[in-house]
Amino acid sequence: MNEWDGSENDLVEQAVRALRSLLGDDWQVAETTAPGAGSQRSFFDARLTITPPDRDRLTEVLVSAHRSMTPRSAQRDVGLIQEILGQTSSPPNLLVVAPWLSPRTQDELRARGAGYLDLTGNVDWSVSVPSIRIFTRGAAKAPRQSAAGVKTVTLAGPRAGRIVRFLTDFEPPYRATEIAEETGASLPWVSRLLGQLEDQLLIGRDGRTIVRTDWEGLLRARAETYSLLRHNPFVGMVSPTGPEAVLRALRELGPRTSGIAVTGPFAARAIAPSTTGGQLMFYVDAGPHAPDAWAGKLGLLRAEGDADVLFLRAHDDIVFSRARLVDGVPHVAPTQLVIDGLGGPGRMPAEAEAVLKSLAADTGSWRLPWHKGSLA
Repeated sequence: MNEWDGSENDLVEQAVRALRSLLGDDWQVAETTAPGAGSQRSFFDARLTITPPDRDRLTEVLVSAHRSMTPRSAQRDVGLIQEILGQTSSPPNLLVVAPWLSPRTQDELRARGAGYLDLTGNVDWSVSVPSIRIFTRGAAKAPRQSAAGVKTVTLAGPRAGRIVRFLTDFEPPYRATEIAEETGASLPWVSRLLGQLEDQLLIGRDGRTIVRTDWEGLLRARAETYSLLRHNPFVGMVSPTGPEAVLRALRELGPRTSGIAVTGPFAARAIAPSTTGGQLMFYVDAGPHAPDAWAGKLGLLRAEGDADVLFLRAHDDIVFSRARLVDGVPHVAPTQLVIDGLGGPGRMPAEAEAVLKSLAADTGSWRLPWHKGSLA
């Protein structure tokens, strides 16, 4: 996200203006002096007094301003602030303000009983006396990074896709050096990405060793950067005898089925039957002639519209990693299936949610301890 180029005081001023707008002209929001002495001074950037229209009961709010905040810093810093406030006889309300707060950071703040406000419009703040409840949604994704901002790595692109598959397919422990070697990404880039994933509480480390991964959170975060049909150029086909006949033809090819794998609705139903219909989707090699070569083997015809079979030219060979045979037909790994479904059109996200639920109920059937060469 953009680096905040102002001071904490500038951030507080904008937050106060936002509060005044949300509460309306009849309410008074007054900023007073620094919130006290001692250990509290370093934690709070402003003290606000909120007065309702009847001027009867007012409340005091302590503001903690942050140029940026991650789930990890929310867990660490806000947890400490709340611990300090909890030692007082009548703890004041806490309001965390920042330029932007990710959904995961918002969750961490709510879990710790802290109100928050960001400058994109994400607000969740409650006061019992006088009665105030404000909840609004702003930007779900970070504002575009400015040219002068600090460059960050993201979960977009093939390199990140390989690392997410590693972290979700295999139980830790493992280290950055092992991830880099297994995925073919450079160690400095892997280290930077892992640092950001740790800030997002998507992984946990003991020293340099990863000991915990939030596999579901990682799959969801990857899917936010990924579009199945945009990132994998596709060719539509028609099967004169229907999709089931295509699967039978593929099964009969036997050992010649490398370089192809089922994803999408048909693969989702093999794990979590929840819907019927949908297109039969195959990943194939990225070569320009791969779709037509497979069409010839499987008795398919090119279609300009109303295709019932799609051949997706794989954006990266990782989509074939850990493919599994289902009734003699290769299917993508469950983790790849979830990413594809969450990043797919129509009913595919709902089907992916059903697959996620099934995977969470039995991680031992698909998530294995890591050893060298496991990702192949």
